[in-house]
Amino acid sequence: METNGDAVADPQLPLRDVVARRIRELILTGGLSPGERLPEDHLAEQLGVSRNPVREALRTLEAEGFVQVFARRGASVATLSVKQADDLFDLRLALEPLGARLAARHVTQPAVDLLRKILAMAQQDGARRSAQELSDLHTELHSKIFEMSRNDHLISVALPMVRRGQWLLLQHSSLKNPHAWDEHEPLIAAIEMGAEELAETTARAHVLSVRHRLMPRLTGTG
Repeated sequence: METNGDAVADPQLPLRDVVARRIRELILTGGLSPGERLPEDHLAEQLGVSRNPVREALRTLEAEGFVQVFARRGASVATLSVKQADDLFDLRLALEPLGARLAARHVTQPAVDLLRKILAMAQQDGARRSAQELSDLHTELHSKIFEMSRNDHLISVALPMVRRGQWLLLQHSSLKNPHAWDEHEPLIAAIEMGAEELAETTARAHVLSVRHRLMPRLTGTG
C-alpha cells in the first residue's frame, strides 16, 4: 500500500473519519485489494497516525462493508461475492424508492439545484474525470437524495449502502459513458415536481436497470 502521507490534513473532521476516508479511497481505487490484510500498526505508520484512530476507522469501514474483521486474525479488505452483490441490489430496491419518495415529499429548490449540478458535472465533464471522481459524484448524488428524505433512520442505514454500491460500480460500471447518467434525469425531475409515487417508481426502475446491466458481468454471463 502506498499513501501520500497526508491522511491527517483535514482539521474539520475527527481523525478517525479522516483515516477511514483515506483507507476507503485506497480500497475503492484498488490501492488495497480484496482479501488484503490490514495490520493496524502498518496502517498507522503509513498514514502517520497512532493505532487508535486506525482501529476506530476499521470499525467504521467494517460497518460499511469494506472491511472484514476476524477474531485473532485482524482485519482485511472485504471481498464482494456475486451473492453479496445481488443482496446489495435487493437492499437498494427496498431503500432507494423510499428515499426518492420522501425526497419528493420534502423537496426544496436548492437541494434539486445541487442534484442537477452534480449530474451536469458528470455528464459534461465525464470524459476528463477519473473513474474515482465519477464514482464519487454518483455517491454524492444518491447520498443527497437520501439526505433530502429528512428521515434520520433511513439515512443512517442508506449511506453505508451507497458507499458499498460505489465500490461495485467502480469495478464494473462504465460511468465515463454519459448515457450511464441519463436515468438520473427523470428521477430528479420527479423529485423536483414533488411527485412521490413517480419518484418512487422511477427510482425502482433505475435500480432494476443497473442490476440488469451489472449482474451478468459479475456472473460472467454478460
